[in-house]
Amino acid sequence: MYSSGLVLEGGGMRGVYTAGVLEYFLENQLFFPYIIGVSAGACNGASYVSRQAGRNRQVTIDYVRHRDYLSYRNLILKRQLFGMDFIFDKIPNELVPFDFNTFNSSPEKFLVGTTDVRSGEPVYFEKSEFPGDILRIIRASSTLPFMAPAIEFQGRTLMDGGIADPIPIRKAMNDQVDKNVIVLTKPKGYRKKKSQFSWLPNYVYREFKGLTSTLETRYKLYNETLEFIEELESEKKVFVIRPSIHLKVGRVERNPAKLGQLYETGYQDAKNNYQRIFNWIS
Repeated sequence: MYSSGLVLEGGGMRGVYTAGVLEYFLENQLFFPYIIGVSAGACNGASYVSRQAGRNRQVTIDYVRHRDYLSYRNLILKRQLFGMDFIFDKIPNELVPFDFNTFNSSPEKFLVGTTDVRSGEPVYFEKSEFPGDILRIIRASSTLPFMAPAIEFQGRTLMDGGIADPIPIRKAMNDQVDKNVIVLTKPKGYRKKKSQFSWLPNYVYREFKGLTSTLETRYKLYNETLEFIEELESEKKVFVIRPSIHLKVGRVERNPAKLGQLYETGYQDAKNNYQRIFNWIS
């Protein structure tokens, strides 16, 4: 049983909103005994758990124009729109060092959600069980279909955690978390539409039937999860932070000014809701 938890949605570069939220939490020493995230949510959550103020902004916004971070050049030369080696090796080990010691010794239970492409089911990894593999796990959770090759880990073939479990609130509830704070990256009322390219996964990933099946109905799962969250929110069973203003920031946004504005929106939304959150979880 956990008294409170933090559930972090993905969303690619829209995750800078979450980075802003977590920056305010970090500045005010607000931590949760249970934290779970997928994709960009897991990336941001890791630097929050490692207590590295400013790191998420530096990694995402400051490096977003670097050609090895996000570019069509990467996609052509390496079959990766996001430079996964650059993001999950060069940056954390050399350019903006990740504090592995603080991360591994922190008291929070930190889970990263991934998708098993063979079964199409979510698979979660907890930091204390794989202390030397957290970067590989988060990389798997951030590996978007068509954007990068799947990751082999622990006998599984893994991809983006947001496919099978886009907002892992049910996992948190199953793990007996009492009060969950959920950070979403889209404004209230948003619903995902069926992709006009829904036929493509069956062509590209025909050997991964679980993945193609899950991708086909992903928009339904995402919308059902949002409806479930909004129902819990109306019953005051969860506390939701979402963008208070609508900003046109895409999953692969490269404009530092737009990303900075979304980051500041997250920071301000956290600040405006901080006392209510603190009172609610206390």
